Amino acid sequence: MARFALIVFCVLSLCISQVSASDKVTFAVGQDVDAFENYVKDFGHVPDGFMTYTSLQDLEGLWSEADHGGGRQHAQYLIEKYPQCFLQLGLYLVDILPDITAGVYDEHLSRLSEWFKQIKIPVYLRIGYEFDGPHNHYDPQEYAAAYRYIVDYLRKEGVANVEYVWHSFAGYIEGGNLMRWYPGDEYVDWIGISYFDAYADSFRQDVVKISETIHKPLMIAESTPYKIGVTQGEKSWSIWFQRYFNFIKTNDVKMFCYINWDWASVPMFKGQGWGSGRLQDDPYISQKWIEELKMNGYINLR
Repeated sequence: MARFALIVFCVLSLCISQVSASDKVTFAVGQDVDAFENYVKDFGHVPDGFMTYTSLQDLEGLWSEADHGGGRQHAQYLIEKYPQCFLQLGLYLVDILPDITAGVYDEHLSRLSEWFKQIKIPVYLRIGYEFDGPHNHYDPQEYAAAYRYIVDYLRKEGVANVEYVWHSFAGYIEGGNLMRWYPGDEYVDWIGISYFDAYADSFRQDVVKISETIHKPLMIAESTPYKIGVTQGEKSWSIWFQRYFNFIKTNDVKMFCYINWDWASVPMFKGQGWGSGRLQDDPYISQKWIEELKMNGYINLR
């Protein structure tokens, strides 16, 4: 039995390593059940993966549906309906970092590890996503310690289908040194970056340089045309989407994850001026999106 378990562990590790090493640029859509399913229905193809969220405090939206104002989260439902997809999962840790390293959430980590092993599909786990974002107020040392604790725990439990993403907000931070939050090379499989503001390239390039220096693949972990939206058609495309796909090509991005929302319709973000990032809301944008995906091999539509 022990030998069989070792074989399974090795096979799963090999599979997810092959996904990471692939030259193909993969993409995911989110960031809730409805956004993903509407994308599939309206565009007629299934992305490589889907995005969803949970917290270590409650583990909501994994086994059963949950909605705290940010859309319907239900990972198990999407896994069963789209078993060919990978899962890109944001793990919320705000205000509990010292408790994690003190073992307070070990039972939750145990439940999470059992779920990961049961679902089997590749998972890209963004531990404490946007660690440098002022909205999260993560202390760098506490964050790095909690990140390591989570990875060590899941590895100890034999989780082999998860890769660990160190995901930067890529905005202005006091002092400017992102590496204060870095947990160490052996704990990071991917470097993640947020791509919202069309003109924030200087901050994004700081993260790109880190990715190149430590030789970790780069993913756009969250993206949407912030305050520009899709409804300006050709103007929206030239201001945001052209820059976006150019960033992917010129910085060797291996995965991009797009939030396909009308942000004004999401209670958590209503009135914040995000605009609509729902690709289907503008015929010019939706056509150009498909053309871009086909031209660069992101999809292969018959």
